[in-house]
Amino acid sequence: MITPSAEVSGTHEQPPGSALSQSTANRVTINDVAQAAGVSVSTVSKVVNARYGVAPRTMERVLQVIAELGYETSLVASSLRSSRTNIIGILVAEFEPFALELLNGISATLRGTQYDLMAYAGNLAPGGRAGWEHRSLSRLGGTLIDGVIIVTPTVEIPHSSVPVIAIDPHAGTSGPAAIDVDNFGGAKTATEHLISLGHRRIGHIRGRSDLKSAHLRESGYRQALQDAGISYDPQLVHDGDYQRDLAAIATTDLLKLPQPPTAIFAANDLSALSAIETAKSSGLNVPKDLSVIGFDDIPEAAQSKPTLSTVRQPMHEMGAAAVTLLLSMLAGEEVTQPAQMPASLVPRESTASAPQL
Repeated sequence: MITPSAEVSGTHEQPPGSALSQSTANRVTINDVAQAAGVSVSTVSKVVNARYGVAPRTMERVLQVIAELGYETSLVASSLRSSRTNIIGILVAEFEPFALELLNGISATLRGTQYDLMAYAGNLAPGGRAGWEHRSLSRLGGTLIDGVIIVTPTVEIPHSSVPVIAIDPHAGTSGPAAIDVDNFGGAKTATEHLISLGHRRIGHIRGRSDLKSAHLRESGYRQALQDAGISYDPQLVHDGDYQRDLAAIATTDLLKLPQPPTAIFAANDLSALSAIETAKSSGLNVPKDLSVIGFDDIPEAAQSKPTLSTVRQPMHEMGAAAVTLLLSMLAGEEVTQPAQMPASLVPRESTASAPQL
């Protein structure tokens, strides 16, 4: 849990006789977190207050230590004294690159407002994701936060004690309080980029089957093929679940085909980067033997070798738009329509002209 700067240190007055008035002798401090995570106190403070300047892996390690040690503050006590906490919550299933980039956009937009930010990662049950947002909301809503932004919720949240904005929701933008990207258009653009380079056997590594975004990206891929007069081949489509390990298996299966693809469109960058690694380990040169393009434009995409061609999902802008919608709701304004952000092609080194067969 990330708590606001005003509550990260010091002694806090407790209501006499309350459950919160027990001794704080054993309370975990910010120094304990820093020591356990192997970082400085200032680094923990930056993570706690969602400030820039902390590498994603370091942020994940600090957040994990915070969760393991049970680091918390007297925010509950302060909320009992007031109907508002001036805290915006962001709930994620896990702190993966997509969520971290959104978090940067959200925190930047909240600067200068009266609100601080609390980030919370839901505890995923083994073998399943569904329902984590309900558990998280029940712990935070109405007591610790005034409003919440949920990243990739798996279920609809029809009733909540606080205003809710969904980013990339499971079922798509079915209501006004939602932000997503043009998944169909972006996937179509990615596939058209490969077609323009002369590729005709184009594989696709699907995303999570339970997410609307994955289905839209596959539909965009298929539409681009149809528009170019290329027959859809189901053998060229494999599940990747937006995960590196499954994408590696999918890539291996694609490359073992009697007529393997000369290009692959992966439904997200993590899968695309895994495809590049798998192709290299099979002795192929990317992009000379195999072109690969992803979707998202996470920071790692521009740092890989070769750099990854991708479709940019404007994650900072999506986070900012979510904050804007949520602040409007907290101000009592009516939100009338969802926001869909454009996706744009970012060609880099991992795509090139189709090899001459």
